[in-house]
Amino acid sequence: MCRVDVEGHELRLLKPTTFMNGSGISVQAMSSYLHIRPEQILVVHDDLDLPVGTVRIKRGGGAGGHNGLRDVITHLGKEFFRLRVGIGHPGQSEDVIDHVLERANRDDEAKILEALGDALDVLPILLGHGDQKAMHKLHSRGVVPRPHRKQRGPAEDDSEPEA
Repeated sequence: MCRVDVEGHELRLLKPTTFMNGSGISVQAMSSYLHIRPEQILVVHDDLDLPVGTVRIKRGGGAGGHNGLRDVITHLGKEFFRLRVGIGHPGQSEDVIDHVLERANRDDEAKILEALGDALDVLPILLGHGDQKAMHKLHSRGVVPRPHRKQRGPAEDDSEPEA
């Protein structure tokens, strides 16, 4: 565990030394020792359901098949924040275990590191202005706004005229 300061907010970083499936024990021990409520905790984890290089913040929810999250939920409940880091799905369910245990290839690793940098950029927003603003900023990164389309009225309808 270490301490860092982010724009006047003192944070504790914990990288459990337990196996991932037992990481809830470490998180709960730190939480109890430092008197940190679950809603003040951000757990960073990989997510097969997100494309590589995508990051999302959410609060609460289930484990979604992630054994590490399942253990954290067992020890803390569901109301902690999650930073979901997309690693993509390998395609076949029998390839999942190897996919999550192997190091990402260079291209994927670069995308993941860039996404983590984006997440770090919104951390001060999360701490100072709340989760909704941080989520909006992070989740809309790289999104190109669609051009405004004029709504068509009945006279402008291009369907075939009735006979």
